[in-house]
Amino acid sequence: MATVWCRALLAALMLLTSGCASAQPPAPATLAWSDCGDDFECARLRVPLDHAQPAGEHIEISVIRLPAGGDRIGSLVINPGGPGGSGIDYARAAPAMLSQDIRERFDIVGFDPRGVGASTPIKCLTDDQLSAFIALDATPDTQPEQSALEQASKDFAQACQASSPKLLPHVSTTNAARDMDLLRAALGDEKLTYLGKSYGTLLGATYAHLFPGKVRALVLDGAMDPAITRQRLNLDQAKGFETAFRAYAKDCLTTQSCPFTSKTPEHALAEMSELLRRTDKDPLTSETGRPVTEALATLGALTPLYDRNSWPALSESLAEAQKGNGTLLLSSADQLVGRADDGTYSNQTESGMAITCADTPTPPSTSALAQAATKAAQAAPVFGSYVMWSILPCTFWPPAPEPPATLRAAGAAPILVLGTRRDPATPYQWSQSLADQLESGTLLTYEGDGHTAYGSGSTCIDTHVDHYLITRTTPRDGTRC
Repeated sequence: MATVWCRALLAALMLLTSGCASAQPPAPATLAWSDCGDDFECARLRVPLDHAQPAGEHIEISVIRLPAGGDRIGSLVINPGGPGGSGIDYARAAPAMLSQDIRERFDIVGFDPRGVGASTPIKCLTDDQLSAFIALDATPDTQPEQSALEQASKDFAQACQASSPKLLPHVSTTNAARDMDLLRAALGDEKLTYLGKSYGTLLGATYAHLFPGKVRALVLDGAMDPAITRQRLNLDQAKGFETAFRAYAKDCLTTQSCPFTSKTPEHALAEMSELLRRTDKDPLTSETGRPVTEALATLGALTPLYDRNSWPALSESLAEAQKGNGTLLLSSADQLVGRADDGTYSNQTESGMAITCADTPTPPSTSALAQAATKAAQAAPVFGSYVMWSILPCTFWPPAPEPPATLRAAGAAPILVLGTRRDPATPYQWSQSLADQLESGTLLTYEGDGHTAYGSGSTCIDTHVDHYLITRTTPRDGTRC
């Protein structure tokens, strides 16, 4: 039942500041770079486990960089979102993801935030236990089903606390932002240049709020809205996925290979709901032998909505599912939750949940979440209940250690916020809201589909972003591509 936190899905919200952010910073750490293949260099950065006690226990952050190829400006730190996404893997894709102009002028630097991937990771469950958790019925229709989901969520939370008792209270986005400032200093950059996508926008906005004087240029693409509650965030996200599904269905119905018998997007949504209802009662089969439950089928349908280029694959997956074969949906679901062909998982689901819960100061009770899920199902019949229930483990999480704060980043240099009109995972209104909240926010709109805009095929978007990163000049606020 991985939230759509990887997802891209999911991710954090109300952030915070505390007195230690303004304390006298320690001397910058150093990075010992070594070759790690394909022109990349790797290093480890030591950071305090608890930033309120900088002389106390330390953990390590894994860092990678691709040195600039030409007239170097400095470092461009990047984050792919999640929470739980690996910045190391993201940086490895830089040659295909970032323009040559950007790679010429900046060292491309990725890091796994604390708790994620190679950076002192949080790992709660065995691979078999995680498979069972993700496949569990996450849209309970009866009290026994709800009790089973509640127990599994409680077991998940307790397993994380048992395996990472020291780290778990310190994996919030605020702590990751403080790590990022130590990374900036270790890189030798006076100010931060940053590209964050999805959840990475929350990390970037939090950094700007804590360290406004250290901002050089920040691109926040597919923004989170830190001003709304977790339940509202999940509701908006579920609606966003349904908006994206309607756009997919409208396009699908113009093709001969479309799996729907309907003639309208709304009726196609109804067919999708019916498919998931049947799967809830009788899981689909797969060539791997793994049953494709309703939860896995839902994840498999969500994944291609992130990228318009994957719409034909979604049509093929749904056509097979209508025949009872869930193999393609299962493959998409595995991709979303970081499951490899050998059955092993990355820790993105566990770290994503840990960060989400650490950033949720008032987790809902099970009964409150059940009511919210019912309302979400009315507003977004296909995905609403699933997305809302996905944060149930936070109900059993330790309380968030810091109070929320409004993110203004007062005094920061101009910050560029990108929003995509039909973004499935981070609805467009979130980008509008974040741009308004940030004192120096500028909104750039992509009139298109898919999750995030930069590097997605729009020359207009890419040109504006590259120009801003290099020159620190934003486009006119409200520019559309």
